[in-house]
Amino acid sequence: MASRAENEDVYATTDAAWMTEASDADEADAAAAEDDAADDDMGDTDADDASAGDAMTDDTTVIGADETTTTEGGTDGGSAAATSAAAAAAATTTAARPAKPRTGKGRTKRPTKPAPSTDTEPPGSTDGVATGAGVATGTDAAPTAKKRAPRTATPKQPQKLQPVVLEATGLVKRYGQTLAVDEVDLEIRQGSIFGVVGPNGAGKTTTLSMITGLLRPDAGSVTVLDHDVWADPTAAKRSLGVLPDRLRLFDRLTGAQLLYYSATLRGLDGATARARSADLAEAFGLGEALGRQVADYSVGMAKKIALAATLIHSPRVLVLDEPFESVDPVSAATITDILRRYTRGGGTVVLSSHSMELVQRTCDSVAIIVGGKVLASGTMAQVRGRKSLEDKFVELAGGRVVAESMEWLHSFSG
Repeated sequence: MASRAENEDVYATTDAAWMTEASDADEADAAAAEDDAADDDMGDTDADDASAGDAMTDDTTVIGADETTTTEGGTDGGSAAATSAAAAAAATTTAARPAKPRTGKGRTKRPTKPAPSTDTEPPGSTDGVATGAGVATGTDAAPTAKKRAPRTATPKQPQKLQPVVLEATGLVKRYGQTLAVDEVDLEIRQGSIFGVVGPNGAGKTTTLSMITGLLRPDAGSVTVLDHDVWADPTAAKRSLGVLPDRLRLFDRLTGAQLLYYSATLRGLDGATARARSADLAEAFGLGEALGRQVADYSVGMAKKIALAATLIHSPRVLVLDEPFESVDPVSAATITDILRRYTRGGGTVVLSSHSMELVQRTCDSVAIIVGGKVLASGTMAQVRGRKSLEDKFVELAGGRVVAESMEWLHSFSG
């Protein structure tokens, strides 16, 4: 029966559940438990082992689970220590868990951690008495448990930045004694919607006009896809789509004629021009108005046909000055959706607007220009922080001015 216990890989006893490491005392306890289980398998009950249990416990006095056990008799020191350890384990487990009735063959075996089987004494034993589990008495004593290496968190990879497609450096523009733009630097990356905001007269339109080659700067440079706007204007403007402020259209043309004319100016053939005109007219809700002259369009409709003409050659970079001005909310939502789809495909948008809420909702990055200078530039989260874009803009622009001296406004005429 003892040899069978040594070959077992799983000990069928609930009293050994607290074990974490094996020693000679553990082996003795496991062997006794295995004998008990074998008796059960042969039809015996625990009553048959009562005399053996009494013989083991009569000569042993258990003081406590955490105290020293003393033996008054025994065959040898190793057996006494093993018996004491088993009794202490039983006392501790019994105190921590209520006893379960055992009925022989119906008892469930619960696997515990297997203990290694060895015929020799462990290195930590002296004179046949095994030391307690986890106690090393010599330099050759094996460690009680294998320590797991600390888990190190994988460093987060930095987000890859998109290439810069439009860069303005040190732009300066004067009108006589007025300094309209003062050393403006902008860096706009591919796939973004970059907003330019500022109060009236701050220099937004002047800056965008210099970026697109419509106005020559007094100092500074602008590159579009590595092409200098002034040194190589043809290559730079080939990738640009521009919607200037207060754009004058050929309003004696119909909407269809204006789109076709814009497409052929960009080198598109007639079939492609007609197909793209139909797509843009449907997207902007202008299908029924294509046959009418642009002079008969409302301000909002004229803005949408001008934006469609800007998109028809599929430019790499769009520069839009106030694209949402005079546009109704439904059309503004349509334009926003078109611009987002355009940037998801790799396009880039630069736009100016006075609507702070719309810019905050639409743009990925923003620059605030006040008095011809860039006071803040970066991603939307970097610029506005914990405030709304409108509050940040008002703070940088000088705050709200309250007209306290206008009491006459309360004395109504008539």
